[in-house]
Amino acid sequence: MLETNNQLLGPVIADIAGQTLSDEDIALIKNPLIGGLILFTRNYSTPSQLDELVKQIRSVRADIILAVDHEGGRVQRFREGFTRIPAMQVFASAYKARAELTLALACNTGWLMASELRAYDIDISFAPVLDVDDSFSSIIGDRAFSSDPKAVTALAGAFIDGMQQAGMACTGKHFPGHGSVRADSHLELPVDYRSLEAVERLDLIPFAKLQNKLDAVMPAHILFPEVDDQPVGFSSVWLQKILRDKMAYDGVIFSDDLTMEGAAVAGSFGERAIKAMSAGCDTLLVCNNREATLEVIQALADNGNYSTSIRLTRMRGKAGAQPINDLHNNKRWQETKAALLALV
Repeated sequence: MLETNNQLLGPVIADIAGQTLSDEDIALIKNPLIGGLILFTRNYSTPSQLDELVKQIRSVRADIILAVDHEGGRVQRFREGFTRIPAMQVFASAYKARAELTLALACNTGWLMASELRAYDIDISFAPVLDVDDSFSSIIGDRAFSSDPKAVTALAGAFIDGMQQAGMACTGKHFPGHGSVRADSHLELPVDYRSLEAVERLDLIPFAKLQNKLDAVMPAHILFPEVDDQPVGFSSVWLQKILRDKMAYDGVIFSDDLTMEGAAVAGSFGERAIKAMSAGCDTLLVCNNREATLEVIQALADNGNYSTSIRLTRMRGKAGAQPINDLHNNKRWQETKAALLALV
């Protein structure tokens, strides 16, 4: 895991509406319960605009964690001026044929993705996907490396190595695995009726094998009624007894977005926040709903027990990122970009 300083950060990761900061955004960012911002496609037009936005944010809160979903394929928020990252499943067939070369490319892909973001002072991309799937899940599918948990472990492990070489912490998602349920947790609460033992024999393998590399884990909004009566992100059984105690995991636990329909069973937005923190989440994502963000902040302030997150500081980007022009002249970047263009 990457090392960083111990300055405390608030537990909420929020978002902004546009490509520059409004007065409301500035007031929000200054709130001590805000620890990070996640950027979306709507926040991006060109590399120069992104550079100015990040500088504007840093001028308000230099210590804030800046995040983006930039895993590749369908989920790559910045396109123009960035290398097109393919969906991770393109590595699956190549891995079967040429394992060593494919692992090297997966590592270089993680490095390139992270290096390009770090060049613009973005701390983290929420990656990689550790779900075991090929086409079953409506929301995962080709975002997964493979339907073989051993292949997922090997390829994701190499991708993580590359990210960390670029100075970026990684986030394994969606614990304990979203690939075995068809429903999209953005739209509804998926239910997986398998036992814990069945999950451990398949979906949990990449999380268990890679847990010493994972700087952070993001739990899925999925209900496993044979394990607990609460969805994973609100379950102390999953987050404390299984992840923290049984698996001895000590990294960051990010909630998935609390505005997703899969989280609605936990109550109001404020109730979702308190339940997620009580279950074991260190940091809360609240996206695409400013009223929900403000409700979460108020609920945390009223509760009084969740003011800062020391674990979140571990997600800061490591110093020494290459400027984008230097990166474009880097042989590793050039060769990796060419190899990825052949895959897309």
